[in-house]
Amino acid sequence: MSAKPHDHHDALAVGHIHGPDCGHVHAGNAATTLAAAEAFCQSHGLRLTPQRRAVLEALAEAGRPCGAYDLIEALRAKGGRALAPIAIYRALDFLREHGLIHRLELLNAFIACAHHQHHGDERVVFLICESCRLVEEAAAEPLRASLAGITGKHGFQARRQVIELAGLCRDCTATGAHP
Repeated sequence: MSAKPHDHHDALAVGHIHGPDCGHVHAGNAATTLAAAEAFCQSHGLRLTPQRRAVLEALAEAGRPCGAYDLIEALRAKGGRALAPIAIYRALDFLREHGLIHRLELLNAFIACAHHQHHGDERVVFLICESCRLVEEAAAEPLRASLAGITGKHGFQARRQVIELAGLCRDCTATGAHP
């Protein structure tokens, strides 16, 4: 199955689609993702160590959500030194803390950030297809005021705002696929 970008008629700014059989070319390739991460780290006085860089590169090259053990295998397949799970998780924690990757709770996996603007208050929505497992990242700026109202009402300071929606993508809906 070939993944195709969807036409959205709402106010969400659509990012990239990721999936196991991703057949299109990503506008934000691994080199672009790494260059943006390096620039971000340099401008914020952070170290993108070789381990962190290798994990981010493996995620960006995968073009789909990956678990820690998927990353271990990807790094091993590249002929690199096999990293221990704890080293992978430490790298993932750093990358996630600084907005370079996202954790998808519904899939228990990680994905490289499709938006190269690393703002701590950026609202992100992931549209996750339960049939073909495509994942589309979208900036959810139209939700900013609503989310601010909810958190303000409760006196809550949100550090990270990621929303995951599970369902069927346009292609799977059209073909009558089931989750």
